[in-house]
Amino acid sequence: MKASIRGVEIYFDVDGAGLVPEGSEMKERPAAFVLHGGPGADHTSYKPGLTPLSEIMQLVYIDHRGQGRSSRGEPETYTLANNVEDLEALRQYLGLKQVVVIGASYGGMVALSYAAKYPQSVSHLIAMVTAPSYRFIQTARKTLSQIGTAEQIEAAKPLWSGTFSSEEQLADFFYKLGPLYSKRFDPVKAQARRYRGILSVEAINRGFGGFLRTYDVTDALKHITAKTLVIGARHDWICAPEYSELIAREIEGAELCLLGNSGHSLLADAGDRVIDTISSFMRHNP
Repeated sequence: MKASIRGVEIYFDVDGAGLVPEGSEMKERPAAFVLHGGPGADHTSYKPGLTPLSEIMQLVYIDHRGQGRSSRGEPETYTLANNVEDLEALRQYLGLKQVVVIGASYGGMVALSYAAKYPQSVSHLIAMVTAPSYRFIQTARKTLSQIGTAEQIEAAKPLWSGTFSSEEQLADFFYKLGPLYSKRFDPVKAQARRYRGILSVEAINRGFGGFLRTYDVTDALKHITAKTLVIGARHDWICAPEYSELIAREIEGAELCLLGNSGHSLLADAGDRVIDTISSFMRHNP
């Protein structure tokens, strides 16, 4: 489905019922905006990993503007600020009072920014393998120089400069750095699903070549009032676990879970634990 908002068409897909029978009454489940990473990826990377959560909430998977199945436009509009405003417009479009926001990686950065700017719109925030500022880039570059192979370091050069030239080059980057993203990286399976999603070179270049170099919501985290769960990975090469710890410290009442033997690709490395952790958090924080 697509929503025409703010001059663009935002693609979203819904998994799970919003209203379910419970005995003789009907129970309303919370709606959750699920935000993908990148920038430049799409929502399909979370399917079917997050599907079990549809038993406790209605999942609204969203493709950011200029990415996935959302409409393309002027690349200069592919910004985190617009991603935030698009979420608020979509919430109003769908007639939702408050939403749960689940974001991982870049999606977590959008989630943090949204929850800080529109605290009244967010009931629960689940920020996974993400960071509150541009400093994550400096840390990731240092980590890659220490643990990456010469081939991986070379493949990452267009990331740091925001100069990917094609979807094939971007897909090649994710494939070559796959062993760093996931502790369970399987080259055969990775090759098979290499082009399953829709990649946007313009979006990732705009991010890493532009606005992510100045992104910083660290001081704004104190404005977040949503019940918050932060999930990090101890072997995350690009959004180091220290940033998950920082987010949890700065948001009042936030819960922190750092998963061992897991990399940035949390659902691939520890999918069951992620689902159990989120389910438990939602159950104990209605």
